Amino acid sequence: MTRRQSEPGDDAIIGVALRRSLMVAAAAAAVVVVVLAVRHRPPSDAVIAKRIEAPRELESASTVLPAIPFTDITGEAGIGFTHHTGAAGEKLLPETMGSGAAFLDVDNDGDQDLLLVNSSDWPWSGRSGPEPTMALYLNDGKGGFTDVTRRWGLAVPLFGMGVAVGDVEGDGDEDVFITAVGSNRLFVNDGGRFSDATAAAGVAGDEDAWSSCAGFFDADGDGDLDLIVGNYVVWSRELDFEVGFTLNGTDRAYGPPSSFAGTVPWLYRNDGAGRFEEVGEAAGIRVANPATDEPMAKTLGCGITDLDGDGRLDVLLANDTVRNFLFRNLGNGRFEEIGAAAGVGFDAAGSATGAMGVDVADFRNDGRLGFAIGNFANEMTSLYVAQGDPWVFADEAVIEGVGSPSRLRLSFGMLFLDADLDGRLDLLAANGHIEDAISEVQASQTHRQPAQLFWNAAIDGGATFVPLPDAAVGDLARPMVGRGAAYADIDGDGDLDVVMTANGGGPMLLRNDQDLGQHWLRVAIKGAGGNPRGIGAWIEVEAGGRRQRRQVMPTRSYLSQVELPVTFGLGGDDAPVMVRVVWPDGVVEEVGPVEVDRVVEVHRATE
Repeated sequence: MTRRQSEPGDDAIIGVALRRSLMVAAAAAAVVVVVLAVRHRPPSDAVIAKRIEAPRELESASTVLPAIPFTDITGEAGIGFTHHTGAAGEKLLPETMGSGAAFLDVDNDGDQDLLLVNSSDWPWSGRSGPEPTMALYLNDGKGGFTDVTRRWGLAVPLFGMGVAVGDVEGDGDEDVFITAVGSNRLFVNDGGRFSDATAAAGVAGDEDAWSSCAGFFDADGDGDLDLIVGNYVVWSRELDFEVGFTLNGTDRAYGPPSSFAGTVPWLYRNDGAGRFEEVGEAAGIRVANPATDEPMAKTLGCGITDLDGDGRLDVLLANDTVRNFLFRNLGNGRFEEIGAAAGVGFDAAGSATGAMGVDVADFRNDGRLGFAIGNFANEMTSLYVAQGDPWVFADEAVIEGVGSPSRLRLSFGMLFLDADLDGRLDLLAANGHIEDAISEVQASQTHRQPAQLFWNAAIDGGATFVPLPDAAVGDLARPMVGRGAAYADIDGDGDLDVVMTANGGGPMLLRNDQDLGQHWLRVAIKGAGGNPRGIGAWIEVEAGGRRQRRQVMPTRSYLSQVELPVTFGLGGDDAPVMVRVVWPDGVVEEVGPVEVDRVVEVHRATE
C-alpha cells in the first residue's frame, strides 16, 4: 500500500516539527505500524490486499473488570426508524457519512426525548413515494417512545447530517438546527410544535454546501446562544464522478476527502431574538492553507469547552485528513487559531488524521482537560491531554491504553461518560467503516464493527483506560455501521443509556443495565435570559474526597447532542454532597448538602 496522502501543500511539515514530548513519541513509535487506510490512497495506485495486525494492547494493572451490560431495547422502546442514505449505486460520498442523533426535552416534562437525523433521496434519483424524514420520539419517562414527527412539524425532507440543540430565543424551549448537504434548517420550538425559522433567522448557509457538525454556545459573552457550523468538503455529484475512486481497480467506491477541496466553518452571532449574522471571517475562524491561501477545513467534529477557565468558550474542530483547528476565544467574539502550536493539530508523529467525532472532559478528575477524537481505520483514536498549561497538549492515546485497541477500528462517535457510576469518566467509541466491500481488499477490516467501551481504571503505573470485553458490555458489542452516539438517562434509574446511529440501517437504543450498587446524582440547572439552560456552565460535586467537574454542553460525539442534565457517579459513597454551579457569566452558586440517588434542579437566584 502507498503512504497515506495529506492535502497537497498543507502544513504537515510544520506538524512534524511540533511533535509531542519524547516520552509520548517513543511510546507511539513502539507500536506504530506503517500502514495506510485504503480510503486515502490516490485512485491510480494498485490495490494490494494485506492483513494488518494490531499491536499488542497495553495491559492494566487491574485484574478485575466491571460488567457494564447494555441491552438493545430499540424495538421494545418503540423506535422504528431506519436511516436512509439516498444511495442508488453511484457511490456518492455523502451517502456513507451520516448521521447524528440528539437527546433533548422538547416538551419540558423532565425526561429525554430522541431526535434521529435522516437523509432524503437525491433530486435526480427519480424515486417516487413519500420522502424519508428525520424522526422525533417523545419519552414516556420510563424509556418508552412514541413517534410524533409529523405532529410536531418535523416531517421535512432534507439530506440531513447533524443536529444542534439550543434555546435560540431564550423562551425556555429547546430549538433544533439540522445540518445538511444543501441548505441547513432551523426549527424553533413553539411549545408543542416546531416551525421552520431558517429564512427569518438567516442560518440556511449556502445551497451547494455540505455542513456537518454544529453547536450552540455563547461565543461573544453577551448572554445568548450563537451557533458554529462545521463544513466538510467542496462537493457535488459532478466532482464526485471526476474523482473516479475505486478499491479493486474496477468497481466505483467512495472517494477520499483528500480528493476534494477544503471549506470554512461558519459562526452565526445571535442578536438575542433568534436572528443571526454570519461573522466567521471577522471572528477569525476562517483558516486558509498557508501554501495555497485556499480554504482548509474539512470538519466533521465540534468540541466546545472553556480550556483555561477564563469564562470564554473555546472550540476545537476535528478535520478529516488536514490538521485539527483549536480556536482560542479572545473575548468580544474574536478567536485565534492555535491548533498546531497547542499540540492538537496532528498526531504524535506529526501527521494529520482522518478525524471524525470529538469529546472533551476532565476524565482524570485532576483539572486537566482532554480531547478524544475518533480517527480513520488503521489510525489510533487521539487522546490529547493538557500538560499543566491548558494550551499545551500531548497525544497520550498509547500510554493511556486507548491507542492500540482502537487502531483497527474506524471510529465516528466519541463520548466520555461514567458508564458504571464509579466517579470516573469512561470512553465510548461508535465504529463502522464507510465501504461495504472493504473486507475484500483489507482482511483486517469489516463494514460493520462493534463499539468499544474503555473503562477508566485510573491505576497508577498502568493504563488509565482498559477496553472491556464483549461479554462485559452486552449488546453494545453488536457490530453495526456506527456513526453518531449520544447519551441520556431515558428511564430515570440514574445511569446513562446510549443511542448509536447506523449508516443505512436502524439505530441501537441501548439501556444501561449495570448493577454494581453505585450511587449517583443528576443535576439540572435552570436560569434566565438568553441561555436559560446554562449551556457552558460548570457543575462540580465533592464526594468521597474527590472533586468531579462536568460542563453543561450538549455538543459532543459525531453530528450529535447529549442531554443537558449532568450525571455524577459517586461509587460507594452515599453521604450527602455539595453541588457547586459556575454559571456562564461567572456567578457561583452552592447547593447542599444534597441527598444522593436523585435528580436535583438548581435554579439561579434572582440577581
